[in-house]
Amino acid sequence: MNAGGLPGFSVVIPARFASTRLPGKPLRLLAGVPLIVHVARRALSMGAVQVVLATDDTRIAAAVSGLDVCMVMTRADHASGSDRLAECAMACAWPEDHIVVNLQGDEPFVPVAGVHAVVAALAQGDAAMATLAVPIDAIDELFDPNVVKLVCDRSGHALYFSRAPVPWARDALAHDRRSLPQNVPVLRHIGLYAYRAGFLRHFAQLEPTPLERAEALEQLRALEHGYRISVALSVDEFPPGIDTEQDLARAEAYLHACAARTAPAG
Repeated sequence: MNAGGLPGFSVVIPARFASTRLPGKPLRLLAGVPLIVHVARRALSMGAVQVVLATDDTRIAAAVSGLDVCMVMTRADHASGSDRLAECAMACAWPEDHIVVNLQGDEPFVPVAGVHAVVAALAQGDAAMATLAVPIDAIDELFDPNVVKLVCDRSGHALYFSRAPVPWARDALAHDRRSLPQNVPVLRHIGLYAYRAGFLRHFAQLEPTPLERAEALEQLRALEHGYRISVALSVDEFPPGIDTEQDLARAEAYLHACAARTAPAG
């Protein structure tokens, strides 16, 4: 256990150079520093027993060479980040029950409390994996297919993830689609995951499933194969990740705003 009462866990950052919307994304500069360095520094602040960069590109590996980060060079043909994590889990030979957190390489502002929440959700239950959610507070998010929604059962396990507006409040939305329905839990999925190393290795061997393909959401593969996903509600706001030039500009502005707030007066 660490000082916060959490079991030991590793953070893995899967990163690849190719990106359709933002080529060379891990090496794009944010406040003069490569994006992947910001993410690695954030990971190193989380109290993990180990931070691992899983990449297929030596340029990305070189960018973090001065940090206390382990390097695993992975294949270039992985279809998803979880496949890259599975290869990393095999290379690191972690015990079956070791907890592994998947921190995306384009998430430089992930709150540490959110990572601890997903680790605790996995450690305290019997689900195969765990993830995070936050309440949706704007009607536009409910109808945005780029915002993944989820519904949970009463014990906090995911029932379904969708790009569609779920749950569909039939009566409320039949009368008004300009505001969120009252007394309906509408949640946005945060793509931060924790796995047991054994399940992670197994997950990569599972056949892709019809709902996974239809929604383009690989977490549905776990549900369709009968595995449970524990969902923790984040108490902190999660700034969006970086996928486009506009996201990069917003992240730059966010960093400048944070620096201005913490700068000494006078």
